[in-house]
Amino acid sequence: MRVIVVGAGVLGTMHAWHAVERGHEVVQIEREQEARGASLRNFGQIWVSGRAGGEELETALRARELWQSIGQRVPELGFRAIGSLTPVRNELELAVAEAAVARPDAAARGYKLVTTAEARDINPALRGRFIAALWCERDAAVEPRPAQLALKKALLESGRYTYLGGREVRDVVGEASVRDDHGDVHSGDAVVLCPGAALSGLVRELAPALPVRRVRLQMMQTDPLGEPLTTSVADADSFRYYPAYASEALDALGAGQPQAPTAAEHKMQLLMVQRRDGGLTIGDTHEYEHPFAFDTLDDPYEHLTGVVESFLGRPLPKVRRRWAGVYAQCTDTGRVVHREQVRDGVWLVTGPGGRGMTCSPAIAEKTANELGW
Repeated sequence: MRVIVVGAGVLGTMHAWHAVERGHEVVQIEREQEARGASLRNFGQIWVSGRAGGEELETALRARELWQSIGQRVPELGFRAIGSLTPVRNELELAVAEAAVARPDAAARGYKLVTTAEARDINPALRGRFIAALWCERDAAVEPRPAQLALKKALLESGRYTYLGGREVRDVVGEASVRDDHGDVHSGDAVVLCPGAALSGLVRELAPALPVRRVRLQMMQTDPLGEPLTTSVADADSFRYYPAYASEALDALGAGQPQAPTAAEHKMQLLMVQRRDGGLTIGDTHEYEHPFAFDTLDDPYEHLTGVVESFLGRPLPKVRRRWAGVYAQCTDTGRVVHREQVRDGVWLVTGPGGRGMTCSPAIAEKTANELGW
């Protein structure tokens, strides 16, 4: 079988990976020379902890297994089974963590409520003030910026993979055939379009009623911390944004402890991961209304700095990068991904939202299974 994959973000690359693993020939086409979108502009978190139950949790857990397996074969991914801690600062936040630990699927997620001392044993860098923490052993991390290059290198070694960068696919010209902006036609047994947040042009022509929206976020990265941050770290505002934490205790948190004004205005939570060079990737905000602003605003960064310093008990290292990114999210946020056959032999796969990095290996595996690769 010959598979044409359009898009070289993590979702497209994982489709290429599964096709090659199953013995097929793959041509992957990317409009940039290399991927530059949300697949690079994220935390690199394999984030099981906040996922909704049912299909979403099953997808995340399967993806976690796949990431670990792929990471063993491609060490440059920087896969680390580091888990996550969400420190809580008062009884309202603690009650949400307790409700999470009481979930029937808590063991599958690796949830455990730990004391302040236990949290510091797990992550000694957390010297600030908090009364307990939610530990999620199943969370992990990879390095998002080099990940696509590392995967591409491994795919090239198979001898069944061709990468074509700097080419934009413009038309579907027949069954399982597309034409790029160089005029070249690429034909196979299946075409999988993974456009990320590029939902105009060809995607709009193929799926004019696509139930997917674009979401913008802001993030930052610091100089090296100077010590290990041995887990990912979130704050209790993350409880408000992830479906796993829905409970009466979360309702009480919302009623009794509004978000800080800046956090509420920009729909914020703290997520933080240490990179292999020692720097911290920190975010994030959420913007849903189009057209998106083109500025990166200082207030959200100042808010995040204050939250991080309260957990670390020390000043944040110098911020050396700030950026914005855009990802695609199903308008029905309970859906893991939008997968649709848009022409004979052509499938569109997009919209995983903030779980794209987490779930992409399992999403691509399901596509491969459904298409009979």
